[in-house]
Amino acid sequence: MNKIFLGLLTLAGLLSPCEVFAAASGGAAVDLTHSAFGIAALVVFVTAYALVIAEEFLHLRKSKPVVVAAGVIWALVGIAYVMQGDTGYAADQLRHNLLEYGELLLFLLVAMTFINTLQERDLFNALRGWLISAGFSLRGIFWLTGLLAFFISPIADNLTTALIMAAVVMAVAAGNPAFITVACINIVVAANAGGAFSPFGDITTLMVWQKGVVHFWDFFHLFIPAAINWLVPAAIMSCAVAKGKPTAVQERVPVKPGGYLILALFLFTIAMAVSFHNFLHFPPVIGMMTGLGLLSLYGYRLRQCELHDSSSAGRQQLELDEPLRRYYKPRHRPFDIFISMKRAEWDTLMFFYGVILCVGGLGTIGYLALVSEQLYVGLGPTWANILVGLLSAVVDNIPVMYAVLTMNPDMPLSQWLLVTLTAGVGGSLLSIGSAAGVALMGQARGVYTFFSHLKWTWAVALGYAASIWVHLLLNGHLQHAGAAG
Repeated sequence: MNKIFLGLLTLAGLLSPCEVFAAASGGAAVDLTHSAFGIAALVVFVTAYALVIAEEFLHLRKSKPVVVAAGVIWALVGIAYVMQGDTGYAADQLRHNLLEYGELLLFLLVAMTFINTLQERDLFNALRGWLISAGFSLRGIFWLTGLLAFFISPIADNLTTALIMAAVVMAVAAGNPAFITVACINIVVAANAGGAFSPFGDITTLMVWQKGVVHFWDFFHLFIPAAINWLVPAAIMSCAVAKGKPTAVQERVPVKPGGYLILALFLFTIAMAVSFHNFLHFPPVIGMMTGLGLLSLYGYRLRQCELHDSSSAGRQQLELDEPLRRYYKPRHRPFDIFISMKRAEWDTLMFFYGVILCVGGLGTIGYLALVSEQLYVGLGPTWANILVGLLSAVVDNIPVMYAVLTMNPDMPLSQWLLVTLTAGVGGSLLSIGSAAGVALMGQARGVYTFFSHLKWTWAVALGYAASIWVHLLLNGHLQHAGAAG
């Protein structure tokens, strides 16, 4: 068996340029871009990502192909380096990628757990109920849902924010598809724009912050450009909103006990993450995990109170229903923090793993250095960063941004902020360009579609161009490079 394996390695080596496998002293990087291993890795990644793009049609979770592709790509990288006598460099690069993923995984898991807990406490349902029963006009609903999406998404993720606001729109404007369409587009643009000026607003901004190329407070230089990105298309689309006032629907949802305190605890956790990172120079995830511990302790108190408050009649009913409870879960159960953790977007987290390792493997092969040379040296950073935003309308912005961070082009702070802005808001150009857009196509199926969004892409593109111009005008003087802090 070993002889067969060695024979395959030798055959692969014969198919590759000899200079690629020249021994690298001290475990240095080797250019594998023209080797059979490098080309095979690129084909594997392209194939996997084609399956990701076709997720809506194949109903195949996007994480599955990229997780498999990550293993195959690193196997090819490892074989290539072992063949040229280096058993250390590729392993070190892989450990580096795993460490980056581990920090981001725990950070996102804590954030998702808090958001799921707030949903379980009906905080978002209470907000939705208030908006539905307030009796706003159609234009009022249009602007208010956009405004709330813009300011909620910097703290909560843009997907959750968009779903809540779209539920409001569909409840108050049932039977009015023209309004639902423009309102959904407005929500998608606002949620993506709001997430661009906060380190917590999107996975891409979180990656930029944790990488250390932009300070925490420097992100807020993007507030005005992000607002312009939303306001320009919103002002244009609002002209298509008919005047009128829908019938108010009486829907009041009370917040469960502890909901507001958990929101305060979430904000305190974010403050801890920033403090750990800025003052102690620790990874922000330490502050987030500490906050998760505090939430768990408070969750224990909530659970004990809910168990204690159960009426004797309720206990008797549970006892009577014991045979059924062996097979069915009760609809209402005492609070459990681990249920909130279980409901995290695990498909997204696993997709994130696959993307980081796939892109890291392609970077070890040498493809990212090649792309960086063509983009950031050939085109210049401004046009390269604008192109990154356009690319994120078609390809998920997570691999695009991780590729840029892995390339690590030599850019001033203004350019790092520009690519953060474009990668965050570029996905608004198409309905498939962001998680918020894809989710709303499912929520408003048949009304908000790819083509209904495409009719207003020109207006979104005007906002995209205006936000870039405003950023370069206001923040072009920010020349100092970002640093960890």
